[in-house]
Amino acid sequence: MAEDLKQNIKQSSTWKRGLYMLLFAIFYGIAEVILFAIVLFQFLLKLFTADTNDRLRKLGQSLATYIYQIVQFLAFNSEYHPYPFGAWPKGEPKPAKPSKAEEKEMDEMLEHSEQDTDVNGD
Repeated sequence: MAEDLKQNIKQSSTWKRGLYMLLFAIFYGIAEVILFAIVLFQFLLKLFTADTNDRLRKLGQSLATYIYQIVQFLAFNSEYHPYPFGAWPKGEPKPAKPSKAEEKEMDEMLEHSEQDTDVNGD
C-alpha cells in the first residue's frame, strides 16, 4: 500500500494535471467575472432599449461553453484542455462522450434488459 502511494506521488502526469487544474481554476474565476459583466450589460440594454446585443449574446454563449469545458476538466470528466491550450468554443457545448467503462456498463445493462424481455415473453 505504501509503495503504491509512493509511485502515485512520483507520477509526473498527476502533478502536471494539478498545475493545469490550478491554471484553469484561475481562468474560471476570470471568465465568471466577465460573464457576469456581460449579463449585467445585457440586462441594462434590455431595460433601456428593449433589445439585446447579438454579438454580446454570442460571446456570452461561447464564454458559458468555455466555463462548462473548464468545469468538465476540473471534475475529471474530460481530458480536453480548454482555451488557451485548445480552440475557443463556438456555440453550445457538445455532450461529453462516455468513457469505455461507461459504454461497457451501458451495453451490459441493455443486454440484461433484453434478456428480461425474452424471459417475460414481451
